[in-house]
Amino acid sequence: MPPTDDQHEVFPTRLKLRRNDPVRNMCRFYLMQVQPDLFGGVSLIREWGRIGSGGRTLVEHHADEGTAITSLLRMARTKARRGYDDGF
Repeated sequence: MPPTDDQHEVFPTRLKLRRNDPVRNMCRFYLMQVQPDLFGGVSLIREWGRIGSGGRTLVEHHADEGTAITSLLRMARTKARRGYDDGF
């Protein structure tokens, strides 16, 4: 069966999250992406901020893709508890 666009990856390497709360005037985004770096390791790049702004960026370096994906999934669980979802 061919994959469809709405099918989730087992181990995602890119994740876009959003939190929208009009009562609190909150409209935020959180992007995470796992990418290989030039030194044989892997980086988890995290970007966040208010939708429409430039936001902030943080790069975490990991020894391999498995630890980077584990960190991505851990951060996604934390953001889900805080009200973020993948409603992009």
